[in-house]
Amino acid sequence: MFGKLGDMAGMLKQAKEMQSRMKEMQERVAATKFDAEAGAGAVKATVNGKLELAAIKIDPEMVRSGDVEMLEDLIKAAVVAAQTKAAEGMKAEMQSLTGGMNIPGLDKMFGG
Repeated sequence: MFGKLGDMAGMLKQAKEMQSRMKEMQERVAATKFDAEAGAGAVKATVNGKLELAAIKIDPEMVRSGDVEMLEDLIKAAVVAAQTKAAEGMKAEMQSLTGGMNIPGLDKMFGG
């Protein structure tokens, strides 16, 4: 009977350690910047690990051209590409943390 309690205590300890490592990983990834561009560099977007837009750079020539629709499309494409890179980076970090185990629900935390 007490052997099962010891196993449970060990499992709880492992779960707490995993939770601590996951929090550290989330903080590290949240501070990471992910860059992407669209239109051969005409628009560059930077997203943080929380998938938030941190910066956007637009080539002044794109503004001078007056093609607002194209500029809007390029901005959207650059932001989506940066968010995709961020989500992939976070997923890779999570896989390294979990040793490649597929833990249900964790992918939802990272836009998966």
